[in-house]
Amino acid sequence: QVQLVESGGGLVQPGGSLRLSCAASTNIASIYAMGWYRQAPGKQRELVAVITSGRSTNYLDSVKGRFTISRDNAKNTVYLEMNNLKPEDTAVYYCNGRGRYPGAYDYWGQGTQVTVSS
Repeated sequence: QVQLVESGGGLVQPGGSLRLSCAASTNIASIYAMGWYRQAPGKQRELVAVITSGRSTNYLDSVKGRFTISRDNAKNTVYLEMNNLKPEDTAVYYCNGRGRYPGAYDYWGQGTQVTVSS
């Protein structure tokens, strides 16, 4: 069973920065897409950013220009660099790894809390 372990969450003031890390127990070069999702209280989980094995990226409109996703296949780790954080970014952030087609593998981490508040 593949394990994804997130770290790097915490409390930060508006305008601040955090870097989330997702360490995988497998060779992430074999995983088609690695992504970060978030879920705020009372809201549905949403895709924040995704990076494919070909290093194509896609972002939620509200984080474009502020967040950057990257992957280090040698370290089996995916990162989410978050800058200029806003209170509305407050959520539990989850790491995900999935296959290319529906019904393929789909791995999830346990999540890390990000709180943006003064």
